[in-house]
Amino acid sequence: MPKANVFNMAGEKIGEIELSEAIFGIEPNKSVLHDSIKNHLANCRQGTQSALTKGEVSYTTKKPWRQKGTGRARAGYAGSPVWYHGGVAFAPKPRDYGYTLNKKVKRLALKSALSAKAAENEIVVVDGLKVEEIKTKAFQSFLTKLGVEKKALVVTENVDEKVVKSARNIAGVTTTIATVLSPYMILTSGKMVVDKAALAKIEEVYA
Repeated sequence: MPKANVFNMAGEKIGEIELSEAIFGIEPNKSVLHDSIKNHLANCRQGTQSALTKGEVSYTTKKPWRQKGTGRARAGYAGSPVWYHGGVAFAPKPRDYGYTLNKKVKRLALKSALSAKAAENEIVVVDGLKVEEIKTKAFQSFLTKLGVEKKALVVTENVDEKVVKSARNIAGVTTTIATVLSPYMILTSGKMVVDKAALAKIEEVYA
């Protein structure tokens, strides 16, 4: 049974908690994780690249020089792709790179990511994760006490404006809620700092 350390808001360890075997204790499926990450990155692409084809560039329709007798290669128009300032052959156009994954694949990828974090002891549970005021320095100090060095994913049960605003200016720190998790988000973060109530929500939703 996987376990995680439990801390209070003072950064003191107050015990351990057992994590759900079905979510945090499976064998990570690397193939599914790869598919999930690739899907996420593809969906993030804007696909706004664009170039003009030979039919779209602006150029004179006059033939540059006569067909024969000049010793030069024959040329019919200035918009040819082989000419400088001509059109682009097979020009890229705006397109949507996004695609969807099977729901079971998404669920397996998420469980694999969470299990990988649990196996590496990178999940930290906080009993009552909340702050009294919006203060970046205080929240940074709190994360330092938890052993967060560079990156961290802070997970709360619901949107906590004070936590979000306290953490948003800390480089490498991302906040989210229990019902909005993704394998990419989990794997690219350092430690997962999870509110105890959020942990219960994760086990309830993704079981």
